[in-house]
Amino acid sequence: MSATLATITATTPVLRRETPLLRHCSFGASPVFRGNRVGVGSGVLTAGRTLLRISASSQSTSSAVNVAADASSIPREMKAWVYGEYGGVDVLKLESNIAVPEIKEDEVLIKVVAAALNPVDAKRRQGKFKATDSPLPTVPGYDVAGVVVKVGSTVKDFKEGDEVYADVSEKALEGPKQFGSLAEYTAVEEKLLALKPKNIDFVQAAGLPLAIETADEGLVRTEFSAGKSILVLNGAGGVGSLVIQLAKQVYGASKVAATASTGKLELVRSLGADLAIDYTKENIEDLPEKFDVVFDAIGMCDKAVKVIKEGGKVVALTGAVTPPGFRFVVTSNGAVLKKLNPYIESGKVKPVVDPKGPFPFSRVADAFAYLETNHATGKVVVYPIP
Repeated sequence: MSATLATITATTPVLRRETPLLRHCSFGASPVFRGNRVGVGSGVLTAGRTLLRISASSQSTSSAVNVAADASSIPREMKAWVYGEYGGVDVLKLESNIAVPEIKEDEVLIKVVAAALNPVDAKRRQGKFKATDSPLPTVPGYDVAGVVVKVGSTVKDFKEGDEVYADVSEKALEGPKQFGSLAEYTAVEEKLLALKPKNIDFVQAAGLPLAIETADEGLVRTEFSAGKSILVLNGAGGVGSLVIQLAKQVYGASKVAATASTGKLELVRSLGADLAIDYTKENIEDLPEKFDVVFDAIGMCDKAVKVIKEGGKVVALTGAVTPPGFRFVVTSNGAVLKKLNPYIESGKVKPVVDPKGPFPFSRVADAFAYLETNHATGKVVVYPIP
């Protein structure tokens, strides 16, 4: 991917801590960006087929990011996507006068280079867990990759200029960050951060945190270990593509099976699936073998429980849960990213970025509309920001 130069040149002083989170927002006035989707960056058309970027070997965009470390260069206001009411993609507004967040003593301020979308972003915007949500208005976005431009007084492991990535909300559903990653700057607790793997670019890094933490926590909760077998439902999705790789490369699975549509079978094989199952032609209930674990990332728990061994486990990320299946909500933890960084840097675990992206910052609404078709491969990423 060719890097786009991102330079911070603003010189206005930092806001005082009492400045409101959202300053001068007028939700009804900002346009919603539409238009035809155009794949850029990682999607290359060859002989009528789209080649997915799944390699972690591309040059980092790091060298193209020039970030002034002097905190006095941080502007008062910035561009950010905001919604002030729950609803469809039409409630998203691009605002240009949002106050840059002030950091707490245990936080760092990140200049956002890339951000990724997750199904939970869409469900949150639709109001599906409004009872536990943070107050409106909301700047959405969980996943971020960027550069540290300011550190809180108790931060020990990060400094200005560090290239980092994170899921910015410790709890995805319980009081998630009111101020997320779809903005020029975002504030993140130190405990949620990790240094960006050196061998991948910001686009690839942005797509990892929430998905890879979910994949890893699900495997931990099912007590997955070397020698066990696993079936991954929706193996070409953001979480599923990482479950395949972690199960094989980190946890030592004896066999990994994964479902995908016809056109994505080769992808799941390339990620390490020993058995690629075309869900458009085969029913998992008809499989001749059973599995120690089924990781249901699509919402088929009722079928998943029928293909586990006696004492086997099913983790379901979405849809109705059928016993003995169970559901969990990921807890963001920078320690998990640090644990997995060596596998990413060795190339054993590779990010998968949807070939229709990265979407430019001006077309976040389009990116959400595409995500919500449920046909994305890997992660939908927004880059560059701004």
